[in-house]
Amino acid sequence: MSHTLASSIVTAHALHKAITSIIQGQDETVRRILACLLAGGHVLLEDNPGTGKTTLAKALSRAMTEVNFSRVQFTPDLLPSDILGMSILDQASQSFSFQKGPIFTDILLADEINRASPRTQSALLEAMGESQVTIDGKRHHLSHAFFVIATQNPVEFRGTYPLPEAQMDRFALQSQLGYVSEEDESAILLSQTKGHPVDSMQPVVSREELIECREAVTKVRVTDEMRNYIVALVAATRGRESVQLAASPRASLSLMQLSQALTLLKGEDFVTPETVQSIAVDVIAHRLVLDSDARFSGLTARKIVEDIVQEVPVPV
Repeated sequence: MSHTLASSIVTAHALHKAITSIIQGQDETVRRILACLLAGGHVLLEDNPGTGKTTLAKALSRAMTEVNFSRVQFTPDLLPSDILGMSILDQASQSFSFQKGPIFTDILLADEINRASPRTQSALLEAMGESQVTIDGKRHHLSHAFFVIATQNPVEFRGTYPLPEAQMDRFALQSQLGYVSEEDESAILLSQTKGHPVDSMQPVVSREELIECREAVTKVRVTDEMRNYIVALVAATRGRESVQLAASPRASLSLMQLSQALTLLKGEDFVTPETVQSIAVDVIAHRLVLDSDARFSGLTARKIVEDIVQEVPVPV
């Protein structure tokens, strides 16, 4: 194992330890979200209110020095310019100056993203896909550490706009925090008797170390057999009965990159089939669109991907 990879493993472990000290009882989910961060992807959290989605985003930003955090509360009247920014006329000089919006940050919390109109949702497409935005014909590059945590609430369906397929495909991972055990919930209450612990968090990782970790993730070894296995898992969604829209090559790329990042977080230097299998459902399922018969029968995209993981031969 190279010195760079070993150093990045230490950095990743420090970040994971800091976050799980705040988000209690969610070690595995936090590990997956951190894998998404280290892989340069974006995550969609679909969960009930009060499960810690906002706290997680804040803890991430507090755990790193020189990292900026922005939160956008998505509402039906939110406009693309409220996210991207706009050109404002200076009356004195009679010239336009560009005022950056909250998207020009390192970590962006897009809260209740499905509350906004499709037009506003689409403002994130270019940013999430290419780490840049085009405004008034001019291209603006985003931060090298740019990371989106978007949330949507599965309970409150009134006044929501389902995310289009192209938007869903931009998220490398869809996950849930869920409810914790009674023991962990009791520990959460105890930790907040004198204020919220996130307010007293001390940074453990620098912004530069985060970027170095992202570079180290690309050095985690993926054999030809593992690449073929990843492609086979994604390709198995195509032409499958009940699947109206299957996963694209972007899903294969995300699955490989997140498997590499998860391997780094586990302290290993090569991807194994077990690591790919552990993340496959969260990477692939949200990209699938099922036909109406499948939805009415109760079949879910997650169940389909779980079946595929069981069916596709594992490389030996």
